[in-house]
Amino acid sequence: MKDKMKFAIGYQEPENGEDFLSIVEDYQDRISEVYFAWPGKASGRPPLGKGRSTGDHGSIEDLEFNISEIRKLGVKLDLLFNATCYGGKAASKELEREVMSVAEKVTAAAGGLEIITTSSIAVAWIFKKHLPKVEVRASVNMKIGSPESMSYVSELFDSFHLQRDVQRDIKYAREVKKWCAANGKKLCLLVNSGCLYCCPGQLFHDNLVAHDDEASGMEGIEGFIPHVCWNLFKDPGKRSSILKATWIRPEYLHNYEKIADVAKLATRIHSNPRMVIDAYVNGRHDGNLLDLFEPTLSMAFAPEIISNRKFPVGWFKKTSTCGHKCHKCGYCEELFPQLLEKL
Repeated sequence: MKDKMKFAIGYQEPENGEDFLSIVEDYQDRISEVYFAWPGKASGRPPLGKGRSTGDHGSIEDLEFNISEIRKLGVKLDLLFNATCYGGKAASKELEREVMSVAEKVTAAAGGLEIITTSSIAVAWIFKKHLPKVEVRASVNMKIGSPESMSYVSELFDSFHLQRDVQRDIKYAREVKKWCAANGKKLCLLVNSGCLYCCPGQLFHDNLVAHDDEASGMEGIEGFIPHVCWNLFKDPGKRSSILKATWIRPEYLHNYEKIADVAKLATRIHSNPRMVIDAYVNGRHDGNLLDLFEPTLSMAFAPEIISNRKFPVGWFKKTSTCGHKCHKCGYCEELFPQLLEKL
């Protein structure tokens, strides 16, 4: 029987009132990992509990209970230290103490910890020193896109998120997997990112998120929108750029089953995580493709949607072999209007 893709999903306390634990239970045969950041700590998304009072005990107690129950289901826990900036403490004893304190809290609450994902070589080193049995994973925010790059830090990391900008090249992804297999490393993919291909604002945006607590208290520049994508999509003539991005449709994820050890689904701030998980688990989505992404970008395209059911049969073959030479090709520009529907 062919192996089915396993998924890592992001923990959240759904705003729609649904119990996150029930989602994990419903799909536990396909969910191998749940990833999360500790409340109040910088990561690749705004801190858990954002909008509540600082150090909200309800949020922490809810997290502690849920990760304990999730681990009892046989699902691995993946603790995130994946902010792109830790400021002046980036290589400090203070960071070491903070990281180990959080790891101890997670272990005490859940009875163990299987994985940590980080964008910091310092954090990776800390875990290799103090908790060598915990799998150390390189965050997608590190933008590691080649076996050569992986080899430079192979002593620090047990698994790697492949740089999302190269994952659509299926032949290349297989080459990276071959290296990983030969060197005892796992390979992971983030499959539903809404970010632009090789976005020039990604580092700026990721650093802004890393300092979210500080930045949110500052008066913003009047009229400035810090997201390249939202500015770009104001121009209808440039909206086809979303087709050139890094996401993989649920219908085609099966092509990566022998490449990725786990497929990461971005769901930590998604308004409907169950919908995203269900689409990728079942390999089908009949609605607005934009609804699957994080960020969703649906509002940026409204009142139009990108109909996922309208994609042509040859989409995967074309986009997985084109080499992303978009400046020489007009395929996405020509296809884009055919995929649109009015709400």
